[in-house]
Amino acid sequence: MSENNLNTEEPKRSLNFIEVAVENDLKEGKNDSRIQTRFPPEPNGYLHIGHAKAICIDFGIAKEYGGVCNLRFDDTNPVKEDVEYVDSIMDDIKWLGYNWENVYYASDYFPKLWDFAIQLIKEGKAYIDEQPSEEIAKQKGTPTQPGINSPYRDRPIEETLDLFQRMNKGEFAEGSMVLRAKIDMASPNMHFRDPIIYRIIDHPHHRTGTEWKVYPMYDFAHGQCDYFEGVTHSLCTLEFEVHRPLYDWFIDQLATSDYRPRQYEFNKLQFTYTLLSKRNLRRMVEEKILNGWDDPRMPTIRGFRRRGYTPEAIRNLMDKIGYTKYDGVNDIGLLEYAVREDLNKKTTRVSAVLDPVKLIITNYPEGKTEAMKAQNNPEDETAGEHDILFSRELFIERDDFMEDAPKKYFRLTPGNEVRLKNAYIVKCTGCKKDENGNVTEVYAEYDSQTKSGMPDSGRRVKGTIHWVSTEGCFDAEVRLYDRLFIVENPADDEREFTELLNPDSLRVLKGCKMESFLKEAKAGDKFQFQRTGYFCVDPDSTDDNMVFNRTVSLKDSWAKAKDK
Repeated sequence: MSENNLNTEEPKRSLNFIEVAVENDLKEGKNDSRIQTRFPPEPNGYLHIGHAKAICIDFGIAKEYGGVCNLRFDDTNPVKEDVEYVDSIMDDIKWLGYNWENVYYASDYFPKLWDFAIQLIKEGKAYIDEQPSEEIAKQKGTPTQPGINSPYRDRPIEETLDLFQRMNKGEFAEGSMVLRAKIDMASPNMHFRDPIIYRIIDHPHHRTGTEWKVYPMYDFAHGQCDYFEGVTHSLCTLEFEVHRPLYDWFIDQLATSDYRPRQYEFNKLQFTYTLLSKRNLRRMVEEKILNGWDDPRMPTIRGFRRRGYTPEAIRNLMDKIGYTKYDGVNDIGLLEYAVREDLNKKTTRVSAVLDPVKLIITNYPEGKTEAMKAQNNPEDETAGEHDILFSRELFIERDDFMEDAPKKYFRLTPGNEVRLKNAYIVKCTGCKKDENGNVTEVYAEYDSQTKSGMPDSGRRVKGTIHWVSTEGCFDAEVRLYDRLFIVENPADDEREFTELLNPDSLRVLKGCKMESFLKEAKAGDKFQFQRTGYFCVDPDSTDDNMVFNRTVSLKDSWAKAKDK
């Protein structure tokens, strides 16, 4: 076979089970061969990294198959919801790279949901129960024992209609009565045992004000909203799998045609060293354990954005992790690797000395400076170069010098040579200490024939260190962020989560020395600090005090620590 006949096309990636189902539905012409999905967050907090997986599949399926994805806010509990969260959710979805076809709210359908509830009452399929919630829970039974009928289960239809109307007029207190669907108290599926479908909430709604005093439960509202909108594939996480028969039952009572939305469940996104419980995230904000929803240690999308993560890294990881029918916990190192991989391709390399000590090149002419060429990104030939000022006095990292060094220490130590990145080879000649024995200055001599790019007589040195000139640098604050928890699975730990927090999740360094190239950087700009890690400019930055956040280190230090 000749080379010209070889198949050079890349093999098509395997479809996940949701894509397989979609393609089968299209082949069979279900729902008029339409593909419509929705992303339905509750506006009661900021989106976290777990939501990113749902966003990617909901919007991704619609895009892949030429369909529609709507954004629908599940605003059925006015006590916890706020416009602030609506706005933040929209912003985070756009940042991830997606756009919705339409914006809807569950509250848009309150009149239709009310009418459906009235329909169920009139058909003898719903009743008002006045028992306390604790009593209702007791009567539900267990997975192996049938439930017990409520004493109100056979309440006359007209009486239930009257009470339901009066509930919505505000005549009854919260918790005094609920509307329950009348299905099957002996069903092996606990969700069929006369689920509550409406409850009284006396609290203004962020969109409807005080118009409603009764609000639908999630199981009652969700499927019906899908139906009203024309959703074909309702994608949600695995904990809703046992809810699916109830989802279908309600739609069967409502549907007037062959059209049916179908619910599919996929595995949640869970990471080690991470807690995604909204309740605990809210505690961390309200108790000021962290500095707000966008604290770079928060697993919220806002937090990752501020820390310097990229939407491309997150989307790429979602593709690699995939969508399955079984839950598991992913190593947070996968996410850190994904952002390293993305930032490595994009970011400009710069010099920043976080723990500075002065290096004096004693044989370099006083008052002389040179502009050294620094390659912006060796991974990108089109990225170009920028100048970095070189002078007699420089700053280097304190741990790049050691007076009494071990055998395999290849940085500065008396008698040893290193290359100054983008500059010269220098030989350490000694140091100066203060009265406490701390090194205050390091001395070296340079070889003028070893400038980067010049012939250097074939000389090679094992160590290369970065530096900034005392002439052209400025001071900045650097925030070193790390993992928030010290245990792999904080959600499974019986201790209070506050006992599991990493005391070194944030270290703030003042007086770090930055090369002048960084002075014009704006909030959100991202860089690789040579030999240190990836950093971005924090919004707290001012003209007088620039602040840089560490996004991720160059290497996974946690993996090394675990191996020891």
